Amino acid sequence: MIARRYIVSGRVQGVGYRYFVMHEAVALGVAGWARNLADGRVEVLAAAEDAVLHAFEGRLWQGPPHARVSALDAEPAEPPERPGFHILSSPW
Repeated sequence: MIARRYIVSGRVQGVGYRYFVMHEAVALGVAGWARNLADGRVEVLAAAEDAVLHAFEGRLWQGPPHARVSALDAEPAEPPERPGFHILSSPW
């Protein structure tokens, strides 16, 4: 299992993006969380097998119907401490 931290830019707040991400993560068996950032981006921590994370990343680019993803930055991360996938409160 590997983990990645994603920063998603574009129109990703106020359009159901985090709930879309949670639905996709649960469907794929991805552990982690998603939360809004103060600057309008969304942060996602995801852990799964490499092939599953690759599929998940494609879904992060897709987003729900009213979202528009303009950039997706990824970096290696430590796996989440809790099992399952959660929506976290914003850090601000």
